[in-house]
Parts: sequence; C-alpha cells; structure tokens
Amino acid sequence: MLKNRIIPCLDIKDGRTVKGVNFVDIKDAGDAVELAEKYMEQGADELVFLDITASSEKRKTRVELVKRIAARISIPFTVGGGIASIQDVSDLVFAGADKISVNTSAVLRPELISEIAREFGSQCVVLAVDTKYVSGSWQVYIHGGKTPVPLKTIDWVRQAESMGAGEILLTSMDHDGIKNGFALDITGRVSEKVNIPVIASGGAGTMKHFRDLFTRTQATAGLAASIFHYGKISIPELKHYLKTNNIQVR
Repeated sequence: MLKNRIIPCLDIKDGRTVKGVNFVDIKDAGDAVELAEKYMEQGADELVFLDITASSEKRKTRVELVKRIAARISIPFTVGGGIASIQDVSDLVFAGADKISVNTSAVLRPELISEIAREFGSQCVVLAVDTKYVSGSWQVYIHGGKTPVPLKTIDWVRQAESMGAGEILLTSMDHDGIKNGFALDITGRVSEKVNIPVIASGGAGTMKHFRDLFTRTQATAGLAASIFHYGKISIPELKHYLKTNNIQVR
C-alpha cells in the first residue's frame, strides 16, 4: 500500500513565492530557494514548483530558478508553468526537475501528454487540473484559472490517463486559499475514476483537513502552500498527527 505524501507547493510569480485566495489577491510568501530547502529539511515528501503566470504571459518557466532549487534539495521535484513542448520538458529535466506538470498546454493540445510520456516515461507527466463547480458540474479552467473550457473534470482526467499521464494534481479553485478543507467530493470522484495517484490541492487549513482527505478519498497526497509558508502548521507536526490517527505517511 502506498504511503500518503505531504507536498508543499511553491507558486512562483516574478521569481518569488506567492500565495493567493481563489487564484487572485496574490501576496508575497518568501524566497523560493530558502523555502524549498526548509521544507526538505522538515521532511516534505516532494516539492511542487508552479510558475503561475507563465502560461497567461505566454512565456516559459524560469529555468534558472528551477536549477537553483534543484541544487539544494534531494526530494522529488515537480515543475510546471508554460511548458508546451518536448524541448521545454528537456530543459527542465536537465535543470533538475524529476516530474513535469502540464495544464493549459495539455488542454489545448492533448497529444503533448503522450509525447512527454513516450520520451520521458509516464512517471514524469503530472496533469495539473484547475477545476471549479459551475452550473452543477466540475469544469476545467486554464491560463492560471482565468479561462473556462468546455471540458468536464472527470472526462478530462480519464482521457489524460489514457494518453499517458502518470499522476493528477487536482486543484479546486473554489477552495483555493480559503482553508476550509479540501474539495472531498470532486477529489473522491477523480481518485475513484483513475488508476494513477491523485494529489489534492486547494483548501488545506488544519491537520484534520489532511486526515479527512486521506480517510474519505483515495487521494494519495495532500498539497498545501500558505499553511506551510506562514508557519500555521509544520510538516513534522502534521505527519505526527496523521500517524497518531493511523494514517500511513512516509
């Protein structure tokens, strides 16, 4: 049985770590390299780096910053933002990324998922899905949550898995940054419909929220940002809490 993972997320804007609420109201949260090193030392299982304005600004991820972070950590490192070609993936893997997260570019050209999987293996491909509950169904958004597309979340994750995605990073835009708990409904449904690991993102505010995630859905990882960045919860105390609640963590 896979042990559950705790994953801090570095949302990057203008080279700094930032955090917003519902994908807006962005505030500075610190130096990306320092935070990455701190989280590794605290026992984070993996680290996710998302250049959140790369797609909407039609530019590539900041490779130099990825390189600097990769040089300081020794845990699996996922990088996303503005990745649209095999060359982009190659540049980031060479810079030290272990996995690549694709979102907008994969929606606009789904074959990209298969291309990356063929070249680097499915384990390298993380499909990031930004989703929002609209008119009775969970819909997919792209361009950093700015643009709705006519894709239902469940349909999209199943298609992506069939094309070679090795993992799903599911972010509920409605829950993002408000610390009221993960979106257990859609997370549960997605994790039941695919046979690849699901990382839940958006809404973590307390240690109980992680317990609920791991006991009420089949997600295998919980991702959070502001609760770690601003010191509300530390990774060691979260893991201790989960273990005392009979939840397997690394």
